Amino acid sequence: MNSMTRAGPPRPKRAAIPVAAALFVLAHSAGAQELQNQSVEERVNMLMRVVDEQQKQIQSLERQVTNLEMAQRGRGVPGAASATAASDTAVAEQPGDDGLPMPLPPLAQALPGATAPGSLTGTATGVPVNPPSPDAGPGGGATGSSASSGPQQGAPVGVNPTVGETQKEAQPQRTQAEQAVVEREHAPLFDRRLTLDWGISDTYYDRRQLQLSGFLALDAIFLGNINLGETKSHQIQADLDTRYGLTDRISVDVDVPYVYRHSTFIIGGAGGAAGTLSDASVNSSDIGDVTFGIYYQFLKETNNLPDVVGSLRVKTPTGSAPFGIKLVQISADNTNLVAPTRLPTGTGFWNITAGLSVLKTYDPVVLFGSFSYTYNIARSFADISSVVGQVEPAEVKLGDIYQFGGGVALAFSDKDSASIAYTMAISPQSQTRAPGGAWASVPGSQTTASVLNFGLNHVVNKHLTINGAVAVGLTPDAPNFVVGVRFPYTF
Repeated sequence: MNSMTRAGPPRPKRAAIPVAAALFVLAHSAGAQELQNQSVEERVNMLMRVVDEQQKQIQSLERQVTNLEMAQRGRGVPGAASATAASDTAVAEQPGDDGLPMPLPPLAQALPGATAPGSLTGTATGVPVNPPSPDAGPGGGATGSSASSGPQQGAPVGVNPTVGETQKEAQPQRTQAEQAVVEREHAPLFDRRLTLDWGISDTYYDRRQLQLSGFLALDAIFLGNINLGETKSHQIQADLDTRYGLTDRISVDVDVPYVYRHSTFIIGGAGGAAGTLSDASVNSSDIGDVTFGIYYQFLKETNNLPDVVGSLRVKTPTGSAPFGIKLVQISADNTNLVAPTRLPTGTGFWNITAGLSVLKTYDPVVLFGSFSYTYNIARSFADISSVVGQVEPAEVKLGDIYQFGGGVALAFSDKDSASIAYTMAISPQSQTRAPGGAWASVPGSQTTASVLNFGLNHVVNKHLTINGAVAVGLTPDAPNFVVGVRFPYTF
């Protein structure tokens, strides 16, 4: 009886082995057939959906860990870790014994029909044979009996159709070269505390004008001297712009310039001969107009919205004013050659500039534009005359300035970028008013300055950047060219 008892049970077990093997072969064959029927695009889309879901779970876990650490340090609300993650991602996750969320299952376990690491079976692309349904979690399959017993680990409510859709509103990741463009063309640093931006530039003017000394006879014949005068001027300016970030949206700065000016005046008429030239040079150096500014970031750049920054700047008349400077005769044998006794280093006026700048990054291209309005405050001067021995007190109001421009920058490496931009500044006529009199416009004082700018940026390290720029004037009111270099250093 004992021998019959021992021999009976093994028979059904041995009989089950071929049946299980047959079922496995049939299931594998069915899965392979289903995979074969899928296109490559369907396999890629399936893998992208699963990867996107994994990213959502990883972000949820990171937020929980951060909140738990803050709770342990006495910051935040206890229990906010799981509540925040659940509200953000609609995923119910069970914490482990240490209070941290349970680790994610391996990708092979999260995909139904996928091959486990080290296995020789499966597909070359790693795409599962049976794709998960939109309501299925990384554990595979639709919610079943285990789902009814309680929330399962990493079981999301839905799956986004494309990778990265959950990060659409996140700030774009800029390269170092793109960030250098943002800081130069758009706004000062908000996320860092202190930046010292030192720069030096040379502005060159070359002006020629026809000078007539005589009178018109019979309304058709000019009697006198005709001379062509020329003025060549270099203005070298070195300035230090100190920027400080108060918050992640508010920043202030102060810019202190030092100006050196050199002008050469050339004109004919020496010895009474129009073809004989005389020249004279004048040099001046002094502090320029100090500027204070405050910036506010209205919008932070996302994948759909640009960066929008507003600014308010105030320029002080700390430099020497251009009014009351007398013109004197330089050469005894050429009465046509006159030159100022000194050169101004400032405008002589307080002004307030309100501006708005917009910037959008399309890696590796950065688009930027700006508009500003400058209001010049009227000021009274004891003397505005340039004639020796003459005093003419008056109140002066410079024309307000409307400036707009835009450009594009291209980051051709992680540390280098080039840019091109166009800027135009329009100013109406200036006005003067004698004491007790009415305002009168100054003829020829209306200006339109148009400039084409070229820039080149190089990031040396995380602290230092080198910004080079060349500007070419396109109108007579603009300088011939401006060349400069800046070295912003961030602490």
